[in-house]
Amino acid sequence: MTDGQVTDGRSRGAAASVPTPSPRRGRFQSLWSAVLITLACVLTPLSILSTWAADVIGDTDRYVAAVGPLAANPDVQEAVADRVTTALTSRLDLGTLLPQVAARPAQAALTDFVHDTALRITQSGAFAAAWTNANRLAHDQVVKALTGNGSSSVQLTDDAVVIDLAPVIDQVKQQLADAGLSAVNRLPEIHTDFTVARSQDVGRFRTWFRLLQFAGDWLPVIGAVLALVGVLIAGRRRRALVAFALGSAGASLVLLIGISVFRSFYLSDLPASVSPPAAAAVYDALVRFLRSTARTVIVLGLVIALGAWLSGHGRRAVAVRALWYAAFAGLRSTARRLGMRLGPVGRFVHRGKRWIAWVLVAGASLALALWPYPTGWVVFGLAFGVLCALAVLEFLDGPDGPDGPDSPDDADTPDQAARSVP
Repeated sequence: MTDGQVTDGRSRGAAASVPTPSPRRGRFQSLWSAVLITLACVLTPLSILSTWAADVIGDTDRYVAAVGPLAANPDVQEAVADRVTTALTSRLDLGTLLPQVAARPAQAALTDFVHDTALRITQSGAFAAAWTNANRLAHDQVVKALTGNGSSSVQLTDDAVVIDLAPVIDQVKQQLADAGLSAVNRLPEIHTDFTVARSQDVGRFRTWFRLLQFAGDWLPVIGAVLALVGVLIAGRRRRALVAFALGSAGASLVLLIGISVFRSFYLSDLPASVSPPAAAAVYDALVRFLRSTARTVIVLGLVIALGAWLSGHGRRAVAVRALWYAAFAGLRSTARRLGMRLGPVGRFVHRGKRWIAWVLVAGASLALALWPYPTGWVVFGLAFGVLCALAVLEFLDGPDGPDGPDSPDDADTPDQAARSVP
């Protein structure tokens, strides 16, 4: 037996000793990977809802921060002024007041006068403070309406979450008295309500709200763990990551559509006493966090899917990377012809470009994780910043030799660079 035969026999023996993965085991892992990734995608909108239920609706300060800006909303100001006007004019004796408003058509003049005064109050800073305080006091009603929990002393008026406008009415009464309508001083303290939300519209979802609030911030963690395990056990991890990213983005888009559909049903079923524009403004304020987070997840999913695809070995991905490397190779060549030399910077970047790129991606990921309530624009800005940093890194990847530009042996051709996964 010759040496070649012995060597060939050893090679075959070594190859035979290497265990090959079982096709059945591979199919089993692929099935579990698909199941876990699907569950993670389904949990994505539920995670957004649970964070909203726990961190926004369940927290007084964040709830007030969400609805506080409504004090400057013209529709809310108009609706509050209408409620105050109705509460006051219904209690005023028109016959007693006629001498004081003789220059005006009786009832219309009185109503306009009171409404104008009320509207000036709602457009002032005093109303903003009263609105914030009233919503802070009404927060327990919101929690009870949505979850069924709350203080036993909390009562829902006509199955609705309401705030008391008595402080606003007192300010309007003072303004009217200062303007000469002294009869308002004889009126007792008036309490009238402004409807923030109707609990009967969300009562059927109360159990789900309680479960989501209980899940809180744990549901996003569970979803992330399921997605991570699903990607790690997948036979094609990059394809699994793309599937999860696009699936999460799609599930978040469904949540956005659901929020808009529910808004239409909610507004179409309002009682006549509730102003639709004001109710729409309140609804939009309460779900602003939901919409913002859903848009953030959509943008993040698209960015991750695009990045995973571009780093793959597919023909189109390789072609895109080849264009990228060729473009910067041309820029470096032009810079060298103009006398630019990268020196030790170029050599350092050339040796550690892969690690530097991963540090940039890790830094952007950490910034996103630590960012309080990031928006879609934050994700886009971080992704664009990483892209710009990678462009600079690619331009600097050109170690000049002692006598000039890189030798052909030192420089990667665009084809070689495109085949490497950065």
